[in-house]
Amino acid sequence: MKYNRNIMAVLSLLLLMIYQGFGQKKSGSFNPNSLQISWKVTQNAFEGKRQYWSVFTIKNLSKQALPKSGWSLYFNYIRDIDPNTISSDINIEHLNGDIFRLSPKAKFAGLEAGKSLEVSFLSSEIFVNIADAPFGLYWVNDSQLDKGITIENYKVEPPNEDKVGYLTPSQLYEKNTLIHKVEGSELPPIFPTPKIFQKKAGSFELSPNTSLEAPPNWNKELTYFQNSLGKVLGQKLTQTNSATSKIIFTQKPDLPSEAYQLMISSDKVQVFASTDVGAFYAIQSFLNLLPVSAWKNPSEKIQIPCLWVDDEPRFGFRSIMLDVARNFQPPAELKKVLDLMSTYKLNVLHLHFIDDEGWRLEIKDLPELTNVGANRGHTLDSKNFLPASFGAGPNAGQNSGSGFYSRAEFIDILKYATERHIQIIPEVESPGHARASIKAMDARYEKYKAQGNMQEAEKYWLRDPDDKSQYRTAQLWTDNVICVARPSVYTFLEKVTDEIIAMYKDAGAPLTTIHFGGDEVPAGVWEQSPLCEALVKVDPTVDNIDDLWYYYFGKINTFLKKKGLFLSGWEEIAMRKTQLLGQKTMIPNPRLANEGFQVNVWNNMIGWGNEDLPYRLANAGYKVVLSCVSNMYFDLSYQKTYEEPGYYWGGFVDVDKPFYFIPFDYYKNSTEDRRGNPVEQSYFIGKDRLTDFGKSNIVGIQGLLWSENVKSPERLEYMLLPKMLGLVERAWAPDPQWAQTADTQLSKKQYQEAWNVFVNTISQRELPKLEYLAGGYQFRIPTAGAKVENGKVYANTQMPSFEIRYTVDGTEPTVQSKLYTEPISEKGTIKLKVFSPNGRGGRSIEIKN
Repeated sequence: MKYNRNIMAVLSLLLLMIYQGFGQKKSGSFNPNSLQISWKVTQNAFEGKRQYWSVFTIKNLSKQALPKSGWSLYFNYIRDIDPNTISSDINIEHLNGDIFRLSPKAKFAGLEAGKSLEVSFLSSEIFVNIADAPFGLYWVNDSQLDKGITIENYKVEPPNEDKVGYLTPSQLYEKNTLIHKVEGSELPPIFPTPKIFQKKAGSFELSPNTSLEAPPNWNKELTYFQNSLGKVLGQKLTQTNSATSKIIFTQKPDLPSEAYQLMISSDKVQVFASTDVGAFYAIQSFLNLLPVSAWKNPSEKIQIPCLWVDDEPRFGFRSIMLDVARNFQPPAELKKVLDLMSTYKLNVLHLHFIDDEGWRLEIKDLPELTNVGANRGHTLDSKNFLPASFGAGPNAGQNSGSGFYSRAEFIDILKYATERHIQIIPEVESPGHARASIKAMDARYEKYKAQGNMQEAEKYWLRDPDDKSQYRTAQLWTDNVICVARPSVYTFLEKVTDEIIAMYKDAGAPLTTIHFGGDEVPAGVWEQSPLCEALVKVDPTVDNIDDLWYYYFGKINTFLKKKGLFLSGWEEIAMRKTQLLGQKTMIPNPRLANEGFQVNVWNNMIGWGNEDLPYRLANAGYKVVLSCVSNMYFDLSYQKTYEEPGYYWGGFVDVDKPFYFIPFDYYKNSTEDRRGNPVEQSYFIGKDRLTDFGKSNIVGIQGLLWSENVKSPERLEYMLLPKMLGLVERAWAPDPQWAQTADTQLSKKQYQEAWNVFVNTISQRELPKLEYLAGGYQFRIPTAGAKVENGKVYANTQMPSFEIRYTVDGTEPTVQSKLYTEPISEKGTIKLKVFSPNGRGGRSIEIKN
């Protein structure tokens, strides 16, 4: 009997192993792309609060059952999920950052072939647009935990009802009603608007027989000009004695460095400037006078209107911040951005190439920074590459989640920018937003530790392994802050700085500052770090954990000064924590006000209470670059509609917001908070205003394009244009009349006239030109406004020279559809779409008649 019992035990064990093996094989053999998955909001603003219910619907289209265990679905999501609300015997857990994992609980019964499973849950905030939805879904088998399979059959469905107040076609129609077409002859001849200009009678004929003359020290500018004119004439201009007309550059030392004078008569063009920079801007103004047709089809003879211009920029710092860390952009696209910037006389590219989700620049002797930090895919430990944030998917190296600039590529980009008189300011984001740096240096540490070389292992290590501090960032990371008490941190930062300096030197590119970030370091960091606690005890300059902030940036400032550079950073590097009425609050740091810091101040969020922060810091003595979220965050969605891409946490930024930004008094044109609620001028009573001293510290303006949602060159150009053109006007042109007028009604009337001129200028000249310049830019084409009145459909558009075409049967309009010229009396489902002069269409809108 004992023998039989042993036999039975062995047989039972074998059966269990077979069963488990069969189950594992079954899970592993299940094809995840036989799943059809959708996601939809079911109850928005649930219980009148900032929360919503949504549901994953998982339909099994396979001929076999979805296994009851042995699998997970990973996805990216920017909202918190209440774990107590998840249905259907399914678990959803937050891993880190925007990464979540959905997996079956022990009592999950599987899903039969042809059946559907609904997984509902409650999320934070209110659902507004497609950027709120989960994305980047991929499948992982428990039997192969290091491999993911992309879910191809996934879609997001629009909500059934509007709980947020979407912008309607009729509201957009009303917003556009004061826009009307202006004759081209009535528009400013050059964009951005020159300081002084005067139109003259007649025209100058540009042809291959036109000669160029310039001082020898402006040969680079002359070559650029020749190449540009060659594209519109079909051949380059040369210096020739038989010329029928001349373009003559003359150095005039008494002009400011970026100023120029341009005099165009019927037989010659004269350019005066004191520097090559001024000469370059004169070239851009001359090129801006060319008709759109010249960029479309080369011509041997082009008529340029006679003109006199005396011009210089309002601000010396005219910038775009481009985030290539969250999603990478190839070198060719970066050069297209530089071409665009130079066309409109912007002179600084702030390159954000490091963040939690990516390190995008090769650094000599630190290959881990790009081997690990420049790739995203499915990983359990971030040892070989970073996790699949922002929909990067499971396979590293395959999309915009991965990529970096080699040393040679970056030097080439620097040369390209320098030829266009654009300085690239590199940003070494720290001490927060540094997860890519930390994980890369962890990999280096492990490599040398395995070799027994602890000195080399710890040389560039960035964290305290015994730190038990608890924190979570705005982007939901829990492990992304450098340990500022570790000496090897400064060895690392100096190494990176020295390598960056060397690349600039090899490129012959100017470098005056490095941006060291400093933003969004959350509460709780360093509080349970033994290394930080020890530093507080022994360093007399550090009284508490909060003082580690000033300790860190003080050390960076010191080594930068030794290298002949000044420190740039986000606003937080100029702030200090203090006690006010028993509460911790942030004030401009008086200790560092005279250190020459330059700060990008983003937080003027209307309704948050810090609306005056840029002005407070400027008044305190800090050099301020206005980088205001209220008007200059170009990654924010254009308008509140479900289909419009982009975040909206800082509000909605359409073309008008950068245009109506008043640098020295943005309160005046602030009429809504970030959620679109009206804001009265009385709200700003008591807010700090700029002093004359403060005005002297506003060095310039910056438009910012963060890239969480920018995964392709096409999307980059869509978000950048035409918003960037409003920035261009504010950064270069003189302070407009409407910004200076005290009378509210008169100012409003003057603004409306100026806005109308602006949209006519960019829709008649600039955007049509950009369809051909540098291979063409994929700028956003606006949606039509429309309303029904007296049985007819009325339509209009923000860009008055663009066409509106329509259908009456609900089909999608094409460039061959009926042209809207008068109110539509036809009945049916009317679809309207705006088309650019090149025949490219925007997003259609639908209205019943």
